[in-house]
Formats: sequence, structure tokens, C-alpha cells
Amino acid sequence: MLQSYHSILDGLFGALPEVVPTSAVQSVLHAVDHSGVYFGALLFYGFYPIAMAGVWVILSIVYALRREKNEPDYPEIATMPDGTPFTPMISILVPAHAEEASIARTIGALLRIDYPNFEIIVVNDGSPDRTGDVVRGLIDTGKVRLLDKTVNEGKSMGLNDALPMCRGEFVVIVDADIVVTPQVLRALVPHFLSPRVAAVTGNPRVANCGSLLRNLQALEFASIISVQRRAQRVWGRVLTVSGAIAAFRKSALIDAGLFSPDMATEDIDMTWKLQRRFWDVRYEARAVVWMEVPPTLRELWKQRRRWARGLAQVLRRHAGVMTSWKSRRLWPIYGEGILSISWAYTFVLMTAYWLIARAFGYTPYGSSPIPNLWGMLTATACVIQLGTGVLLDRRYDPGIVRYFGYAILYPLVYWMLMSLVTVIYTLDGVFRKRPKLSTWNIARVDAKAS
Repeated sequence: MLQSYHSILDGLFGALPEVVPTSAVQSVLHAVDHSGVYFGALLFYGFYPIAMAGVWVILSIVYALRREKNEPDYPEIATMPDGTPFTPMISILVPAHAEEASIARTIGALLRIDYPNFEIIVVNDGSPDRTGDVVRGLIDTGKVRLLDKTVNEGKSMGLNDALPMCRGEFVVIVDADIVVTPQVLRALVPHFLSPRVAAVTGNPRVANCGSLLRNLQALEFASIISVQRRAQRVWGRVLTVSGAIAAFRKSALIDAGLFSPDMATEDIDMTWKLQRRFWDVRYEARAVVWMEVPPTLRELWKQRRRWARGLAQVLRRHAGVMTSWKSRRLWPIYGEGILSISWAYTFVLMTAYWLIARAFGYTPYGSSPIPNLWGMLTATACVIQLGTGVLLDRRYDPGIVRYFGYAILYPLVYWMLMSLVTVIYTLDGVFRKRPKLSTWNIARVDAKAS
């Protein structure tokens, strides 16, 4: 049996000369290398990204052909069955903490939205700078209100506190450093004609490209995140709405128990709470907003640390979906989350094993630096997925095409970085007791509304 295993490995990863162990350590490495466990781990390590790339590519193309092909670039105002315009009041919530430099630009873009009936509520969450003062200077526009919390309690509590102030039945949440496009509400609102729709996530694009790290993130949002959201919509469930831009039915938020202050990623958690209550969550590619991604490795690490912890928390909190037949439509999303985390651990552990083995003069199967069939298949799958994302999103972000050349660096740089973050912080998210409030700064609250 093991001989047949190694025949397969030879074909996929390149044949290596049989090494006769010359030390006790090499004997242990040789035993590991010839075990069924190592064979299984190597196949999972090699084939999981290829298989998932195929799934994402096929399903995202299906979604694009079904949902996007015949849609106008600039959405028209939706109409109800009797022909009257569907223009409900929309409350736009902007949670902000220390956003003095960007909040005026964000509000300015919101005020230019091409939609007849909306308000803007900024939640100043105990900012230590002049964020509140900047917003007060814009209140006389007639569309801007301010919830001024003198002490920080975090994004979730700020959103929960602001919901009673909202005049609209539908709430759009926008980060304080986002620049929306004028058609964003025209794209989001028509989905709520369906009474089952609780949330619609938009299409964030990267505005501050220019460095290698930021260009890779731009490629990621087009080729990984947008592709996956399209594919997941074909399944009928999504992993998460975007924290940068998402629209919600206010009654659905109340039905789900509002945002959870103890979760590191309130957007992922709310998505799962809504879907477990059998609400529908959708993706709208034409709801384009422009965002700034972390410009330095340190800031990117901090952001992805929070994402890894948040996903782990959500998978732990909602583990019951896997034993609930009523929640079976969430099984593919939950299973893919577990598999992606498992692959990150496999990737890091296999790499560490190869380095240790080579340090002791032993070359394991699969670690050959010479290009082999597995390497070519993985590279091809990665390039196809990245290319698919670029082709699908160039309609909304024409400049994304110029970053496709970074595709060759994506698996080399990004896979290792994201895998390390996942390996380090997933266990932290699962086992560490979380604070009652997940805040920008640890504090209590006092608030006043304008």
C-alpha cells in the first residue's frame, strides 16, 4: 500500500532518491515520510487550494452570468409591483473612532449619493481627536446627525446605540474611511423588495494602491473576496457581509439580537446570526465603495489578526449549525471555514517539517525545489482564480487589470503571511475568554445625541 502511495507522490511531487537513514533522527524522519498520515497531509496540502479554486471559479462565473450580465452599470430606481417608486428612507450609520482626517471626505461622498430619501448618522465613539467637531460642522447640511459618545465602547455598541435614532427601516453601515459612489443606494435598496432579505453586502475596492503590499491587497479583494462572495451566493449562504459597506433591514437586526459587543468581528457574527434565523443575505457588485487598506505589514498583521480571531469565535459560537438539519445550507460555508483553517495549519507544519528534515540532511517527499506537477497545477489554479476575479471586477474597477502581474507573487507572499496569522490567532479566538466589550480602547460610556 505504501509503495502505491509513493508512486502517486512520485508522479505529483517528483521522485526523490531513496535515502538510507544514517542517524536516529533520520530514522524518525524516514518513518514519518513513509507513513499514511504524511501521505494524507501532503495530498490535502497539495490539492485543497486547487480544488477550492476550481469551485470558486466555476460558481462565481455562474453567478456573474445569472446576476450581473444584463444589469445596467448605473442602477435605476426600483419600482414596486404597482409601478410606484421604491424609495424608502435609508439611515446611513457611520461608526467613527479617531477619524478626524477622513470623516469629512466620507460624509462629503455620502451627501453626493444619487437617492432621494436618506439621512446620515455619525457615531463618534469616544474619539480622542476632533472627529466630533468636524461632524458638528456638517450638521447644518440637514442630512447629518451626530451621536457623540464621550467614552469608547466599540463599534458594536455604537451601532446598537444608534439604531433607535434611525428614521429608516433600512440601515446602511459604512466605515468612517470609506468613499461611496453615487449609485450605492440605488444598487442596494432594490434587494429589500423581497421580504426575506435581511442584508446586502457591497463591493469594496482599494483606493490607495501603489506599494507591493497594497497592490496585493487590491488583487485579493478582486480575486479572492469578490470571487468567493459570488460563489457563496450560488450556495445560498455567505460567510460574511463586508464591514466596509453593508445594508440591513432594521427589524432583522432586532430579530437577530443586535450586534454582539464581545465579538472581534461583528460583521461575520451578524451574518451568521441572520442566516441562522433564516434571513437571506445577498451580494451586490454594483454597490461600489473605495477604501484604504493597511499600508504597512504591521498594520496588515493587526487587521488580519482580528479577522482570524473573529472567524474562530464565530465558528465556535455557531458550531451548532453542523448538527442542525434546518441549518444545512450553512454546512458548506462552515465546512469550508474549517478546511481553510486546517489547510493553514497543514501548510505551516509541513513547511516546518521540511525545513527541519533538510537541516538533518534528509529530503522528504514533496519538498523538492525543482518544479513538479503539483507546483504547476497549484500555480495554474491560483492564476486562473486571480484572473477570473480581475475579469469579473474590471467592470467596477477598471484599474484592477494592471495589478494582475502580481499574481505570481500572491501565493509566495500572501499564503505564508495569512497562514501564519491563522495558525497563531485561531486558537486564541477559540480558547481565550473574550471581554464583554470589544473596543478600540477599553472604557465605559457616556453619550449624547445631536
